[in-house]
Amino acid sequence: MKIALTEFLTLDGVSQGPGSPEEDTGGGFTRGGWLVPHMDGTFVQRASDWLDLADGLLLGRRTYEAFARDWPEITDPADPFTGRMNTLPKYVVTNTLTEGTWDPTTILNGDPVHTVAELKARPGRELQIHGSARLGDSLLAAGLIDTLRLVIAPAVVRTGRRLLTGVGAPSGLRLLHHEATPNGLLLLEYEVTGQARQGAYEGVAAFA
Repeated sequence: MKIALTEFLTLDGVSQGPGSPEEDTGGGFTRGGWLVPHMDGTFVQRASDWLDLADGLLLGRRTYEAFARDWPEITDPADPFTGRMNTLPKYVVTNTLTEGTWDPTTILNGDPVHTVAELKARPGRELQIHGSARLGDSLLAAGLIDTLRLVIAPAVVRTGRRLLTGVGAPSGLRLLHHEATPNGLLLLEYEVTGQARQGAYEGVAAFA
């Protein structure tokens, strides 16, 4: 299977608390809810299209516990995500949980890189990481992420957890798709191509 990382980000790279001020107040974060004012029908449709590609969800413990608390409580029949989020297989990378509460759940104990690599080797389409920024960052640094889907909100919050902060090899990306929604969200889809390339500028003639 391929592993796809989907993240909502501010322009300054913060991934914490996109959905509400109370969603994730860890570290004293009070500026959550920055994505919601910019959501629109185009964003919802694209996010639904991405979820159509999933054969399972790959989550860290923090995100799993939040999702397990919230998604089963959504009963709106018009919600395009609830049925799939609640029924897709969930794989949780954790060394603190021993069982799941949101069926169907599989707990992945041990070294995250090793356990995720074993899971990735199975046949299938996509394992999708939603949220779980620290897990996504570590797997990107380990070369296990195939696709990166970013939703960039036109907001700068200047505090909160950022997506790409960990150590590891630099990652090269190839832009596959880009789109701006009517409310100003920038949707970017990248293929991970290995280690980032480097070069030295030698004048505009090299690009003619």
